[in-house]
Amino acid sequence: MSCFKRFSCVLEGHVSDSLSRSGWIFNASGNRVNGIPTCAGPDLLQGVVRGQWGLDGYIVSDCDSVEVYYNAIHYTKTPEDAVALALKAGLNMNCGDFLRKYTVNAVNLKKVDQALVYNYIVLMRLGFFDNPKSLPFANLGPSDVCTIENQQLALEAAKQGIVLLENNKGTLPLSKTEIKNLAVIGPNANATTVMISNYAGIPCRYSSPLQGLQKYISSVTYARGCSDVKCGNQNLFAAAVKAAASADAVVLVVGLDQSIEAEGLDRVNLTLPGFQEKLVKDVAAATKGTLILVIMAAGPIDISFTKSVRNIVCILVTLLYL
Repeated sequence: MSCFKRFSCVLEGHVSDSLSRSGWIFNASGNRVNGIPTCAGPDLLQGVVRGQWGLDGYIVSDCDSVEVYYNAIHYTKTPEDAVALALKAGLNMNCGDFLRKYTVNAVNLKKVDQALVYNYIVLMRLGFFDNPKSLPFANLGPSDVCTIENQQLALEAAKQGIVLLENNKGTLPLSKTEIKNLAVIGPNANATTVMISNYAGIPCRYSSPLQGLQKYISSVTYARGCSDVKCGNQNLFAAAVKAAASADAVVLVVGLDQSIEAEGLDRVNLTLPGFQEKLVKDVAAATKGTLILVIMAAGPIDISFTKSVRNIVCILVTLLYL
């Protein structure tokens, strides 16, 4: 089956209707479809995205995608050929500096002569050629970033990004009256910058899982268990096990960060890194009360081992963007 047919989810999900109404941006990634880089494929960009989906905005590359298919996979002989191929295929903007460096020379070599139509269409829609004072975003500044409304929206987005995989006996939400002593354990239990990952600005403030739970339960004991998510040794296990053994409930936060998985850094398996799985088992064995396992990650993780681990009554997955 052609890879293009797999884009039918866009049509069935009525994404094309939204594209036709707003007509802003389509992002062409760095992978290949049917052997052709997405930024260099007219059948995809013009035939599918503009023709079938009705996009009338502009198409922008994923960062450095044009440079990648020239430098990394050698899809074209020259950088000017790479630029010409992308622009003729239907690309309008490039995330990165490859078009800036080579488009003028490509034009001078008569490899390309038209590419800006949709860029100006979108600029006109946004009002860039109107009176600047009439633009709704003209007077926005840093003070508009951390408003109460925006922080509430960010909170709601975070809530929507949490998946409750298991909640035996209605354990969650935790009872403030029944839980007198809470143990918060794990390499991601006090994560801050990990939560915003990359492609992020400066947050208004951080609130780690530990900090949030300290506001909720009066008595909290914290133990890292692992010095980082790679969890290369068991040196901190004893303190984690001790904290779990004396607590009414345990929140164990494990998972990934960009030292394990990122652009240009592939994982070699789907299991928890290092000794994290053993940390989960050891903490579970020591827990006399309730154990909530929290997976903080962007990529998939195989946690099938938890089926045979007693005391884990709740499992949550919080999503990061890596």
